Amino acid sequence: MDAKLFSQALTKFLFGLIIIALLLFIPAGTLNYPNAWLFLALLFIPMFVAGIVMYIKSPELLERRLNAKEEENEQKTVLLASAVMFALAFIIAGLNFRFGWFKLSSIVVVIASVIFLVSYAMYAEVLRENMYLSRTVEVSENQNVVDSGLYGVVRHPMYTSTIFLFLSMPLVLDSFFSFIIMLIYPIIIIFRIKNEEKLLERELDGYSEYKKKVRYRIIPFIF
Repeated sequence: MDAKLFSQALTKFLFGLIIIALLLFIPAGTLNYPNAWLFLALLFIPMFVAGIVMYIKSPELLERRLNAKEEENEQKTVLLASAVMFALAFIIAGLNFRFGWFKLSSIVVVIASVIFLVSYAMYAEVLRENMYLSRTVEVSENQNVVDSGLYGVVRHPMYTSTIFLFLSMPLVLDSFFSFIIMLIYPIIIIFRIKNEEKLLERELDGYSEYKKKVRYRIIPFIF
């Protein structure tokens, strides 16, 4: 077992948990924010389990997932825009709870929680199918085109899952205004995909043929 990898993964996990908790609870002005606790549980419990599984079964994949340093300038801009969007959405959710601006139906929260978990399961399946999956836009040594499973339906199933994940987040948090902010995410993803596919066509053998075989990027028959 790689103690350094375990320490790095645990540190990033705790750092993410603390940062998101602060972004939610400080604006809310209280720890008594039930939707925030629900969201943290839905997000971090599966994340912890997935991290343990990757650490045991595929430490190379875990190492790639921990690497968030982008080399492409366009992708650095995309990551910065995403970070600002997430921070703003969480802060607004906390303020929405604090001042009671707009309350969603409990049914909406329940449905959003189900969508969140299903999307998380889809994300896990993508990780299982593609051992080369990294958080950065890059091509690994000896990487092959994956064209089976979800990759036989759309070219970027990870982004499909994250769109549903991130759009359900603000609804779990009972914040309609945060949902409006998160609608920026699909636009960000479109820009990310355009740059990513240029790199894949240039550096990954067989990707051009794969594009002809699988026409849609993230949503069948739409995009």
